[in-house]
Amino acid sequence: MGRRSEPDVTERPPVAVIGGGIAGAAACISLARAGCPPLWLAPPAEQQAQAFGESLGPGARPILKALGLEDLLTSSAHRPANASFSAWGSDRLTARHAALQAGPPGYVLDRLRFEADLRARAAALAERLPHRLSSAAGEDQVWRLHLSNGENCTASAVVDASGRAAVFARRHSPLIRRDRLIAAATLLRQHDLSVEPTRATLIEALPDGWLYAALLPDEALSLAYFTDPDLMPAGISRDPQVLAAVLKQSRHIARWIAEAGFVPERPPRLYSAGTTRIAAPVGRNGRLPPWMAVGDAAAAFDPLSSHGMTTALWGGWKAGEAMAAALSGDRSGLDAYAAALAEGIADFDRQQARFYAAETRFPNSRFWAARHPN
Repeated sequence: MGRRSEPDVTERPPVAVIGGGIAGAAACISLARAGCPPLWLAPPAEQQAQAFGESLGPGARPILKALGLEDLLTSSAHRPANASFSAWGSDRLTARHAALQAGPPGYVLDRLRFEADLRARAAALAERLPHRLSSAAGEDQVWRLHLSNGENCTASAVVDASGRAAVFARRHSPLIRRDRLIAAATLLRQHDLSVEPTRATLIEALPDGWLYAALLPDEALSLAYFTDPDLMPAGISRDPQVLAAVLKQSRHIARWIAEAGFVPERPPRLYSAGTTRIAAPVGRNGRLPPWMAVGDAAAAFDPLSSHGMTTALWGGWKAGEAMAAALSGDRSGLDAYAAALAEGIADFDRQQARFYAAETRFPNSRFWAARHPN
């Protein structure tokens, strides 16, 4: 009598991936490469101007290579990130050039182009439904998913890549919130074309928060002001003069904007930028089918870290191997992912504490007092 073969994976329901961003697209690609057909719940991307969040660290390159996506960076829409400057803990502007660092440089991306190219690769490998998840229940070794259009579907496992909303993971594990940082972000265009703008990224601490500015590959300037909700100036998303008043507190970024003739395209939009994480980013209840959270759904980091896109790609990449093993009855891959994520979070926490502790110029500021060790 021959040995009984394992069930064909095509007989199982697909793995559902929730979320149409970077983590979701990467998860679909990784799952397909691991032999786990993905069902992609990805509503159409919101049409909006590119704002902050375009820095891709050098750690993303091996992940893209592992996913067969390294060529995405060859587009002329992206360029190497050559230099960054900061005024933090001092009025002086200090420079850190990529040429002084080991290994290849990171990139400044055309974020919308990068995401569109990534989604196109994923869409070729996944069944894509343009609907949101309404509810989910685990029964009979499958997840039964109810969608926003009223339809139902089944999945053998779930990868939550729905961003900070964590629409699936938050039903199964508490959300831990470290802070409530928010950002007011916009794009500026250069009206005085006689001045060549500096190709760099600047970070500058202010009395009630900090500013971020980066020249994008299309020569627009991405500008964001980060602070706590109760400290964000009223009307900043409506009145251009409110943003102008914030910039008056700046020495270096304000000078860069003025000398290069940058003018905001529109008032800033407000974004959540707080540091959050899901207490348990993988399903540990053996009676339920497997699930895992990746990207911002698992851990959303302070934008100071520039970890966002790299972490999203890493989590999506790990989804393929972890779920392939879990569906064969071995959940150790899920545990290994959770352990690696916890280690990364702990490392980020230490770096974040050191970085904020270095800024001591504003002793009467509630923003900085909340971020300094007791």
